[in-house]
Amino acid sequence: MKSEMSQETSGIGADKVALSVTASDVRLGMQASALTQAVLDHLHYSVGRLPSVASPHDYYRALALAIRDRMEYRWINTTQTYFDLNRKVACYLSAEFLMGPHLGNNLVNLHIEQEARNALATLGHDLDDILACEKEPGLGNGGLGRLAACYLDSLATLQCPAVGYGIRYEFGIFEQEIRDGWQTEITDKWLRRGNPWEIAKPDTFYYVNWGGHTEHYQDEVGCQRVRWIPDRMVKGVAYDTPIQGYGVNTCNTLRLWSAEAVESFDFQAFNVGDYYQAVNEKLVSETVTKVLYPNDEPASGKRLRLAQQYFFVTCSLQDMLHLLELAHAPVETFAERFAVQLNDTHPSIGVAELMRLLVDERRFDWDAAWAITVASFGYTNHTLLPEALETWPLPMFAELLPRHLEIIYEINRRFLDEVRTRFPDDEARVARMSLIGEEGDKRVRMAHLATVGSHAINGVAALHTELLQASILKDFHELWPERFSNKTNGVTPRRFLALSNPGLRELLDHTLGQQWLTEPGLLRKLDAHADKDAFQHDWYAIKLGNKQRLSSYIHAQTGIEIDPGWLFDIQVKRIHEYKRQHLNILHIVTMYRRLKENPALVLPPRAFIFGGKAAPGYFMAKRIIKLINAVAETINADPDVNTRMKVAFIPNFNVQNAHLIYPAADLSEQISTAGKEASGTGNMKFMLNGALTIGTLDGANVEIREEVGADNFFLFGLSAAEVESVKRTGYRPHDYVAGNDELRAVLELIGAGHFSQGDAEVFRPLVDNLTHDDPFLVLADYAAYIACQEQVNSAWQDVPNWTRMSILNTARSGKFSSDRAITEYCEDIWNIRPVTVKA
Repeated sequence: MKSEMSQETSGIGADKVALSVTASDVRLGMQASALTQAVLDHLHYSVGRLPSVASPHDYYRALALAIRDRMEYRWINTTQTYFDLNRKVACYLSAEFLMGPHLGNNLVNLHIEQEARNALATLGHDLDDILACEKEPGLGNGGLGRLAACYLDSLATLQCPAVGYGIRYEFGIFEQEIRDGWQTEITDKWLRRGNPWEIAKPDTFYYVNWGGHTEHYQDEVGCQRVRWIPDRMVKGVAYDTPIQGYGVNTCNTLRLWSAEAVESFDFQAFNVGDYYQAVNEKLVSETVTKVLYPNDEPASGKRLRLAQQYFFVTCSLQDMLHLLELAHAPVETFAERFAVQLNDTHPSIGVAELMRLLVDERRFDWDAAWAITVASFGYTNHTLLPEALETWPLPMFAELLPRHLEIIYEINRRFLDEVRTRFPDDEARVARMSLIGEEGDKRVRMAHLATVGSHAINGVAALHTELLQASILKDFHELWPERFSNKTNGVTPRRFLALSNPGLRELLDHTLGQQWLTEPGLLRKLDAHADKDAFQHDWYAIKLGNKQRLSSYIHAQTGIEIDPGWLFDIQVKRIHEYKRQHLNILHIVTMYRRLKENPALVLPPRAFIFGGKAAPGYFMAKRIIKLINAVAETINADPDVNTRMKVAFIPNFNVQNAHLIYPAADLSEQISTAGKEASGTGNMKFMLNGALTIGTLDGANVEIREEVGADNFFLFGLSAAEVESVKRTGYRPHDYVAGNDELRAVLELIGAGHFSQGDAEVFRPLVDNLTHDDPFLVLADYAAYIACQEQVNSAWQDVPNWTRMSILNTARSGKFSSDRAITEYCEDIWNIRPVTVKA
């Protein structure tokens, strides 16, 4: 059977297109000719456009659908293989999945980038222009969601059965614009033009209840049971996105849930003329998945966030139970068929919900249900900040989830009996470990619920796990040391090198062969090339090209011109006091003062580049963004200094512009207060692309320094133990100001309004916070940071040695592949084995 294309419908470049391609090739063919025909078919039948009038976005959509066809074939085979073999599946529950643009990543994983480029060229388009049309899915906020996306990529690449479960947010957290130096939040309408990668599954839905009350009764055999009588119900409807592995036939699933009204239109209300009431239920119900993480300061925001978490967790657990039924497997085998990982505390309500589904709805006795629950769940902790551990006010929790509160009370009663048995006469320990916090207003402690209800608890870097076991979960570690382990985070080299740094990928392929993308340990072989002049020349040229790309982007976004030959000093991450962007700014102002006072001072020219979003309600973080932009405005306009330093803030930092940022970095700023960052993954992405790190011994920095060697890492600052010692003995930041004339002058310059047109009030809160409180010890580390930056200046001027260090950073980054991390999860926690999917 032939599917023929005529000159009339082919439009641009028709004379270059093969005149006939089999129908099978149109759907599955990997050659450029098949892709060309597939794009034209989708342009005609799916997008409804003539090639002659189609926009670049129309071509993007047509190409995306053509690539999805090829993935769906593998996706169906993958699902069928798992079902036929009854294999255990990893179910990754995460409130965020920061996937990034799909098209380029899928082309890499299917090995058809060049074929797609050739196909688009035949049609008169450049693939890079088409890739730029894709709107990034607004499904995540930061590192937590990007980690989940990397893990899905690795699970598919390693051919491990897996499903990611989350929420299909209609709007992302926000798009960031910078107006007069301030962050402004703009609605992220990522679905405005549709999403060609998702597949709606309207027949796959589950009911979700809230509110109401419970009734206790005896069942027909005399057992005490509980019935939940809710006062509100919505439907959770599935939307699936295929997740293609690299170089394999495995194509796993990301299943996201969208809220819909059970009955979206009330005809009775409409018939009596009340149109607004007729559609009100639909509007109220869909609010649940309307936006990612609302500002959770007001009570209404907290309530919505809790509702979101319960919504996607119950849909996901009901889906797993339904899959058991389809496989005709008994519910007792739940833990043998599913490994359910809680990505931080956001899905931890799953512990109580699985108990409800088993005890109330399937009439298991408590002990049997609890054994299944604990065997099924694993919990990944992502924070050492006590204020970041989720807790919920008891009245709110009781109002929204009355049955779950009863279950949590029962879990807590039994658990605390175990604690008292192991540690008699230690009521202080009992109070610390209780699932209900009694200090002040009573609150449900979700990290405690996740810990008690999981057979495995892990941190995400060696230092983080050590501190986790010694601090916030110390009592639990003493009770169950066998449950705790470390799983250092990782990032996928497919997206964050192969896709985003094509020049370096080509060099690595030529030098090492292509296996390094799935065997990152092979990068170690670069050690042998680090001192070779020709290899250093190629490496330097690739880095310079990447810096030119980023310079062009920064100029287009901000109007700031940056010389690609300068040192690119980059700090991109969520704006937060513990990440200490303001320490970076203090260094910049210090250099600015030195140049103003001594114009003859020799300093290698440096571009200081920032990016990141502040939470909408985070006063201090938004002041830090304003300070960065105010300092940038002053320095960039000052001819006394702007030939040797410039500052730029890249608005709306996301995965898409990260593709330009990480490959261009010379220096990676990882300067958080030691003991505060759980791990970090940006540090790994910079290292992978050959950036040198300046950092504290915090999070995964410790392991990065161990891998790359102390001589290839710029270390400064207090250790985690020293931070605690300083705080314990009474930290007095004003002593550091009094003892350092340069620091005092820098703070006075900022406080006096030098960077704010004489307005001394704008940055007063920041300066006062640093000089009177300084909760993250910025001033304690200032002098060491300045001295370390002088080491950076010296090192940068030795181009061959800097290039050598850059090569060694990439060479020794293999440990930080997400493939390694996922292998450890599969072997140590999930008991998941790879399954080969045949074409």
